[in-house]
Amino acid sequence: MLTLPRKRIIKRRSDFQRVYRIGRSYASRYFVLYVFPAAGVRGRVGFAAGKKLGCAVVRNRVKRLLREGYRLHQDLVREDVALLLVGRKAMVEAKSQAIEKTFLKVGKKAGIFASSAPEKGKRS
Repeated sequence: MLTLPRKRIIKRRSDFQRVYRIGRSYASRYFVLYVFPAAGVRGRVGFAAGKKLGCAVVRNRVKRLLREGYRLHQDLVREDVALLLVGRKAMVEAKSQAIEKTFLKVGKKAGIFASSAPEKGKRS
């Protein structure tokens, strides 16, 4: 079973802002993926959902779906980049499988996966 250690999650506002400002973004229907290759936040990941998405319950669900999509494939992600996943409005109605599939697709486009490319339909 794969777990996502708390020490790998970006929490500080300054770290979020650095990834937003300098990171490269890749958009999908469900979320925006920011990729930032830097030493300060290397190998870490952040999850965000703005207030436009809805109440706290909805925002927490969006972040939970983002965390789960990342957690299932974290072993494929390169260690030299920091990631930030920001939920979009379409994600409010999305299912977990759709988010997982989209994460693999956007991640491949962004080049965040290590040398072994993820296989379709394979779950860790």
